[in-house]
Amino acid sequence: MHTPYHHSTADSSSGSFNGLTLVATPIGNLGDFSPRAIETLTKADLILCEDTRTTAALLHKYSITTQTEALHEHNERHRIPSLITSLQSGKNIALVSDAGMPLLSDPGFQLVQAAIKADIPLTAIPGANAALTALVLSGLPPYPFLFSGFPPSRQNARKKSFTHIQTAEQNGLTATLIWYEAPHRLRETLEDMICIFGADRPAAVTRELTKRFEEVRRGTLSELALFYTHHAPRGEITLLLGPPLKNTPTTPSQNLDIVLLSLLERHSLKEASTLLASITGTSKRALYTRALALTHK
Repeated sequence: MHTPYHHSTADSSSGSFNGLTLVATPIGNLGDFSPRAIETLTKADLILCEDTRTTAALLHKYSITTQTEALHEHNERHRIPSLITSLQSGKNIALVSDAGMPLLSDPGFQLVQAAIKADIPLTAIPGANAALTALVLSGLPPYPFLFSGFPPSRQNARKKSFTHIQTAEQNGLTATLIWYEAPHRLRETLEDMICIFGADRPAAVTRELTKRFEEVRRGTLSELALFYTHHAPRGEITLLLGPPLKNTPTTPSQNLDIVLLSLLERHSLKEASTLLASITGTSKRALYTRALALTHK
């Protein structure tokens, strides 16, 4: 079956553009907003925002008075037909997320697909992006890289998603891996990564990029897990994992010991062994025995 080939051209050299424009916004420092982005939002007929309250602060700083409406994961599908109608009538609509480039772990993909299908002119105003900023600051190989958005919030699903990636690595995938993560889940996510990827994998945790308290912490997974056991992270976090190490295998038992020790920092022997058993499928009795041995060395 022949698949239709969609091709569109757009003159987006000026801020005046009839179609859909994806506009990158600052990830922290408002000074990173480009003059072209400001002009585009000023001349737009409508700005679609992930959260109008968040975007309002940015628009106020640059005296942009364009009308705003919310477009988020809960209403995007419902809003698409009327937005496509507006675009087909010649309206100039801009799409922004709360921070960074739209669509990357943010709403907008369904609207973009619909615009392409309707042959509506589409362009983008590039700018700040947390994943790429973290990548170049991490000290890890910059390419190839794989960005996976947020890991699943539930531990078993998170472990399963990491296992899928680790299986791909066993079959030849070699890339720096990038995720966004909520600060209250970072410690547990690092522990899950140790279980799946090994304790000695090089990694980096970046937070508050472009802001006053920007920080990039580099180390092995075990070093980072230990640090965040004693230091609660704050702010917007990007988590990176370097490619698999060559000729430096880490045995499963070594990985389990590191995670057990980390869990024992804030859990009882029974709680730590039960939690790790639920993550790994290892015998709870065997883990309890091992935890006893580790604590009595």
